[in-house]
Amino acid sequence: MKELLQQAVNPFYDTDREMLLFGDTFAMLPTMKPESIDMIFADPPYFLSNGGITCQGGQQASVNKGGWDKALSFEEKHDFNRRWIRLCKTLLTPNGTIWISGTLHNIYSVGVALEQEGFKILNNITWVKSNPPPNLACRCFTHSTETILWAQLNNRKTKHYFNYDLMKELNDGKQMKDVWEGTLTPQKEKRLGKHPTQKPLYLLERIIQASTIAGNTILDPFCGSSTTGVAAKRLGRKYIGIDSSQEYIELSKKRLEEEPAYAQLF
Repeated sequence: MKELLQQAVNPFYDTDREMLLFGDTFAMLPTMKPESIDMIFADPPYFLSNGGITCQGGQQASVNKGGWDKALSFEEKHDFNRRWIRLCKTLLTPNGTIWISGTLHNIYSVGVALEQEGFKILNNITWVKSNPPPNLACRCFTHSTETILWAQLNNRKTKHYFNYDLMKELNDGKQMKDVWEGTLTPQKEKRLGKHPTQKPLYLLERIIQASTIAGNTILDPFCGSSTTGVAAKRLGRKYIGIDSSQEYIELSKKRLEEEPAYAQLF
């Protein structure tokens, strides 16, 4: 996978079908070759760490996740989003697409940033969590959804890939809607360790199946524990993950190493 790098960078982990880069995504993204990525999935910081409380396992817990999630002003958040989206834009193939997940704390900035940076939003997916944690304050509705934006380069000459037939098949022969329901990440997927915003495998598997084919290359610029990478490996896609945390890049490596060998790429 080092052939996708245009600068001398030592990957944290590298095989012929997967690569992990340890470092700040703003430093790592420019080291990659332009138009080398078929799909990007990004779960950027939600900027939720503001000293508040939440519920985990039926107990009160701090919402603080780490310095990478520290609450910022709107101007700071929006500048952050525009900068990383701009870097990702140069890496996508002409027909490539990007998926970005978020909550109300960040997703509206992301949506505007996508349009400002020359993307066209294809879908606004609402992921409904069937077992969300309760709202401890009891002063508003329980937060039980996240938004996932799917976008392509705003160029009429390009045509994004969408596996319509498979999505319809998975939905009992009916067109799949943009509301997806499922559980939070099960404990069995956190056996080797966990990330505070870890997504369930079924969610990433659907995203990858919907918008890529076997052998495509997928990038996650904020990979955390690399659920994207595990799903990509299961489905015969190539994968590049970037993270600035030593703890989580090591967890990513463990998860990728444990996952069985790829299916046939072609």
